[in-house]
Amino acid sequence: MKRVVVSCFLLGLIAFTSTAVLAKEVIVEIYKKKYTPNEVTIELGDTVIWKNIEKRQYHNVWFKQLQKEEPDYFFPDETYKRRFDSLGEFSYECGPHPKMKGKVTVISPEYL
Repeated sequence: MKRVVVSCFLLGLIAFTSTAVLAKEVIVEIYKKKYTPNEVTIELGDTVIWKNIEKRQYHNVWFKQLQKEEPDYFFPDETYKRRFDSLGEFSYECGPHPKMKGKVTVISPEYL
């Protein structure tokens, strides 16, 4: 009987850990002065990576609601990444190109 209980516990533990969702990384490409996609929905704890694939143009990702000062620029073939540990909608834009806009929506894993 003890073996059955231990076996059931181990099977349950394996099933639980195999269905646990790990944090993901989502890529947003920057090309022709556009964020693609310009809106993403992610789960709490996920990371968004912005990748500049322009040939010559620099950009940044500025969450004005979170940071007062404009962040540093990143250049072609460089990336910027941010992990999201709060729920909500986070709008951003490119400081040097304010018509470039995007939004990250962070939701709880159970709502996806």
